[in-house]
Parts: sequence; C-alpha cells; structure tokens
Amino acid sequence: MIKTAKEFGETIAMARKALGLTQRDLALAINSGERFIVDLEKGKETVRLGMALAAASAVGIKLSMSPGGQS
Repeated sequence: MIKTAKEFGETIAMARKALGLTQRDLALAINSGERFIVDLEKGKETVRLGMALAAASAVGIKLSMSPGGQS
C-alpha cells in the first residue's frame, strides 16, 4: 500500500522504467513538462493530482480506493 508521495513517485518511476520509457517520453504521453515527471518521481507533495493520475494511468498503474481506508 502506498502511503506517501515519495512511495507514489517511486512506483511511477519503476513502472516507467519497466516499460522502457524515459521521463521525457512519459511527459510527452501526458502532455506535461519533463520537470513535472522529475518532481512527481521525487515525491514532491504539491504536484497536480490530475496530472499525477494521468502519469499513473500512462504507465499502467490502476488505483483503487475502499471505504474507510481499508485495502
């Protein structure tokens, strides 16, 4: 279970690398700047949620929630 922005960013980076994508490739895929991907992967807590979700989707990460924070 991912609990921090840093863990989320690390997960994005691992998935991106597993697909053989560069940070630039991912940025282009979600129509963002490369700096956004760098910040996201470093765990910057103030990145835009919509773009972070787009990056997760682009590398095949599916997010789910359950009531009350249960996993």
